Amino acid sequence: MIAQDIAVSFKQYKIVSSLPKDSNYIHWLQPYADSLHKSMNQVIGFSVSTLTNKQPESSLGDFMADCMRAMAEKKFHKKIDAAFMNIGGIRSYIPKGDITIGKIYELMPFDNVLVLQIIKGNVLKTFLDKIAATGGWPLSGITMGIKNNKAINIIINEKPLQENADYIIANTDYIANGGDDCTMLKNIPKQNIGYLLRDALIEYIIMFTKQSKPIEAVMDNRIVYVN
Repeated sequence: MIAQDIAVSFKQYKIVSSLPKDSNYIHWLQPYADSLHKSMNQVIGFSVSTLTNKQPESSLGDFMADCMRAMAEKKFHKKIDAAFMNIGGIRSYIPKGDITIGKIYELMPFDNVLVLQIIKGNVLKTFLDKIAATGGWPLSGITMGIKNNKAINIIINEKPLQENADYIIANTDYIANGGDDCTMLKNIPKQNIGYLLRDALIEYIIMFTKQSKPIEAVMDNRIVYVN
């Protein structure tokens, strides 16, 4: 068989409101749209303030990292030493007032899975140095300072980090697989039960609601810049 070059052509179309609408297609799609809107508009909780994302620490970041740690312990039935949320994975905010499922999808549009890894303290230190060099990420279970783009004064389990100790950390599969240049984690075995971080957030907020508690995150100096 002789290979032949195949010419490929395409034309771009801009989707704008002035285009004619296909009423048959709209009628066919409407039940699905109604169902989706009903689901996305479902209120699952209430926040007493707007939670936003910033570095080195934020109310939103602390809330999300605490969620990861708490839900990892619940789903994996293990004590989790620390949890991390990559700063670039947070794509929105939680507004003051009602929290809907749709808002959580805006916050976490990716299908990232929550995973566990058992890592040595020296590897954790390298990971924290990476976090420090990028200005700080949301974390739970650890306090530290940032000086000269390095992590210092690291406290975990109320003790200084031990480089030869084993720690169980919760992360997204994206970071655990080496994303955002976190190559120090890539080859470490991962425990994965297919639990989406987005589902963890929804379930975590619903837990507060069932206890008649609003979402009220307060920053507690988990990461500070050191002169």
